Amino acid sequence: MFRNRIARPWHHRRNLKRQNKAVSVSLNSMTPITKVNARFLSFSIDISVLAGGFWWEDSKSTQRGLGTQRVDPLDLNQPKLDLLIQALGPAYIRVGGSEADKVHYFTSPKKAPAESSNALVLTQEMWHNLHDFCQRNKLALTFTMKYGLFERSKQGAWQSNEVERLLQYSHEHDQHIDTFELGNELNAYWAFHGFTSQPSAKNLAKDYDTFIRCVRRHNPNAKIAGPGSAFWPRIGEAIKPLSNITSTFLENLEEKIDVVGWHYYPFQSSRSPVKTRAATVDNILSPNSLKDYEKYSNQLKAWRDQHQPDAELWTGETGSAQCGGQAKLSDRFVSCFWWADQLGRGARIGQKVMVRQSLIGGDYALINRKTLKPNPDYWVSWLWGKLMGEEVFDIQSNDPFVQVYCHSAKKEGKCTLLIINMSANPKIMHCHGFGSKKRRFEITADSLTSKKIRINGVKPKFKQGQVTLKDFPKLSKLNLVSPYSINFWCFSV
Repeated sequence: MFRNRIARPWHHRRNLKRQNKAVSVSLNSMTPITKVNARFLSFSIDISVLAGGFWWEDSKSTQRGLGTQRVDPLDLNQPKLDLLIQALGPAYIRVGGSEADKVHYFTSPKKAPAESSNALVLTQEMWHNLHDFCQRNKLALTFTMKYGLFERSKQGAWQSNEVERLLQYSHEHDQHIDTFELGNELNAYWAFHGFTSQPSAKNLAKDYDTFIRCVRRHNPNAKIAGPGSAFWPRIGEAIKPLSNITSTFLENLEEKIDVVGWHYYPFQSSRSPVKTRAATVDNILSPNSLKDYEKYSNQLKAWRDQHQPDAELWTGETGSAQCGGQAKLSDRFVSCFWWADQLGRGARIGQKVMVRQSLIGGDYALINRKTLKPNPDYWVSWLWGKLMGEEVFDIQSNDPFVQVYCHSAKKEGKCTLLIINMSANPKIMHCHGFGSKKRRFEITADSLTSKKIRINGVKPKFKQGQVTLKDFPKLSKLNLVSPYSINFWCFSV
């Protein structure tokens, strides 16, 4: 339960009189409206973190889409890291990021890395460690292949040499890549690499066709995802016609893709040079801040339906705030609210996979890179993985400050109701058609900016490498949710 000393954001103080104390939720049908991938809640490791590039931690600003501080390569052989990942369940692990387009593979000519002291090299040891890491943690690898940096005159004639060599090497060593994508946020190349590097939509489609044929030759059963365009809150793909390329790209593809993917951050950190919605407590807890995600997702769905109707929709990269997350917010309890909502909202509107940036590294990480301690969003992810199944049901709340979502449970004949109370008031829930309530799990904290959260009043801890639902005391079956809380209610239908 929240303490009285918690400050209430101004928009909540202003709207207290208008908010309902009682919230009505009805489950009218047990026929699901959609179904998510078994690996729906997935996550990424940025290539900069994996290989030791420029990253956000300790950076105060940006340099062409990157942090200003170089980090040591991530050690994937840490038993504690394995335990934290295994507790989340099977997932996709995406390795991509801004430096994916200028990284040097170990299969490339030896002279390439020597061209610059800032060169980023994916070594043979890193590559093998990554595949071992995926195998022991039941992770399906999504890998962003190098598009490269070149002048506009060469666009539409992408050369596959480097990708071919890595594909051939992986095949020879029985290393499996589940999903491939080409380039990182190709509609934002102008911001990362200069205006002359920005490919047109039609040329990018030609290059993607070449890429798809290349991958199919070596790995015919792999999935292809694209184009991974970046969308900003309020402005979408941003500058017309320079970066609004997704619909034209899909229209001009000759080959089929398996996934129409996109990137979205609802807020921008103080590092970000462009802020269409800054990461603040007020913005994070505003229901209006959640709507753009649905707007752009529906836009992508329409383009998918028209041009690639057999493809799935994936949110291929998302985090609380662009440019590494917001210090003292993205790694605090307040971040749990947008994350819980986007998981529920994304599943309801047809996103099959949600890739969180990032698993480790940056203020927006699920796991602190330096301490290997879980951040608050980790525990939302953990409860989601334990309690939310693949089938999604259609429900709505009559209170904009209380978002609700419902999935089948992990066991047949049960369902789980996710209740996100973004207000400073307790709420009385009237639930109709859900069956008998069995258990409740409620996430709270001492303050919105607390580093520590509680589940049913108890701080979650790994005991001998394990944490289970039974570690938390049972709450009485009252129809009450606490102020500023995230709740999972389990029903037997």
